[in-house]
Amino acid sequence: MNLFAAAGGGNWSFILIIIVMGVVMYFSMIRPQKKQQQKRQEMFSQMKKGDRIVTIGGLHGVIDSVDTAAKTVVIDSDGIYLTFNISAIRDVQANTAVPTGTTSAPAATAETKNAAPASTATETKTTTDTTDTNTTEDKKSE
Repeated sequence: MNLFAAAGGGNWSFILIIIVMGVVMYFSMIRPQKKQQQKRQEMFSQMKKGDRIVTIGGLHGVIDSVDTAAKTVVIDSDGIYLTFNISAIRDVQANTAVPTGTTSAPAATAETKNAAPASTATETKTTTDTTDTNTTEDKKSE
């Protein structure tokens, strides 16, 4: 006698559907989450002093020290030293070849100041200020 015939064919199809749903759930939800978690752990393990970071609260700063035993990181944010849990770090940008004490933003500003259009605008403003001052002095002397 056939056991499958007694149990009915509908039960096996239901079990097969449950198995297929489990496999789809694994490949669509669980596996990508594990990959993301592994990538995040790798990011935390590669953090070092001088790297620029952004916390989950949006605070930007530079890593001053990392304590892997206590799972904390000390961040220098414009001279203010703050201690955070490593899990509060959202993004880490590896330290580039920028010299200590300078950032790329002031360098771009210095180049802009040396450009011809910027200096012309400065000269025009200076001329306007001088004219206003002369007009005020002329009124005082009258």
